[in-house]
Amino acid sequence: MTKIVTLGIESSCDDTSVAVFIDNEVQTNLTASQKIHNDYGGVVPELASRAHQANILPTLDQALEKAQLSIEHIDLIAFTKGPGLLGSLHVGTSFAKGLALALNKPLIGIDHMQGHILAHFIKEPNQELRAPSFPFLCLTVSGGHTQIVHVKDYFDTKIIGSTRDDAAGEAFDKIAKMLKLGYPGGPLIDKMAKKGNPLAFDFPITNLDEYAFSFSGIKTAVMYFLDKQPKGFIEQHMADICASAQHAICKMLLLKIKKAAKDYNIKDIALAGGVSANSYLRVLVDQWAHQKNLRTYYPKIQYCTDNGAMIAIAGYLKYLQGHQDDLSVTAKARLY
Repeated sequence: MTKIVTLGIESSCDDTSVAVFIDNEVQTNLTASQKIHNDYGGVVPELASRAHQANILPTLDQALEKAQLSIEHIDLIAFTKGPGLLGSLHVGTSFAKGLALALNKPLIGIDHMQGHILAHFIKEPNQELRAPSFPFLCLTVSGGHTQIVHVKDYFDTKIIGSTRDDAAGEAFDKIAKMLKLGYPGGPLIDKMAKKGNPLAFDFPITNLDEYAFSFSGIKTAVMYFLDKQPKGFIEQHMADICASAQHAICKMLLLKIKKAAKDYNIKDIALAGGVSANSYLRVLVDQWAHQKNLRTYYPKIQYCTDNGAMIAIAGYLKYLQGHQDDLSVTAKARLY
């Protein structure tokens, strides 16, 4: 049977990522991160799109070279069509369309969030694939989205719960900015929290109806808490503040996935997106799952944040089901 070489291009935010797959197996997954946003405490859209333009071709060249393939070997081109920053998406979309036209190869636009879910089906060379069985629940948590998704099949999914305001990753980033830790905030808070007591400070946990999330309250609570503290207090208690804020955010995530697992009677629980790399969240989810005899699944750390590999696997699986796009496909900041 002929092998399919898939090129995956991800440019939804501030990472330019290109992956090369042979069937469902990753050959290379390279990402050019944009350090310039660190100075602003968040992503500046105009700067992001300019950096994508500079990074996309060199990243493609390096990915093909590392995979020991040439551009003529590509059979399929998958790219992120949304959601994300429109300027950033346009760069990846235009590049993918131009490449597909020049090579006369099939083109598939991928829902970024669907890519995060399907990262669980990326096979590493010489390793057995461990992936959730259908149906499963996926908690997709990132800087832009927080959702619980009921996954019946690769592309038969339903969002059963989402945030009504901020995403969990945004809450981490904003709290890190208040603490002057830097950007992106999630990994920095996670690292600092390892030295602290998660119960040192009692930040509020918002528990809305059904499977809805809200993280605006925790941001406000931390801001008011910090404003009240005397000089030197924050620096002295930085680890405890990080651990306590992280505890509140992760408990809110756990509350809803626990409810959904019980209501839907699902045994396989998956996490995806940048916040799924959070070590404390993984501990909480694993502890609960062990008590309930449930199975948990996490992508490898390099496939939690935005990456071309998740776009390539989604494109490959979609292509197998007979889907492809024509050159009229466009990038969209919002898909739903």
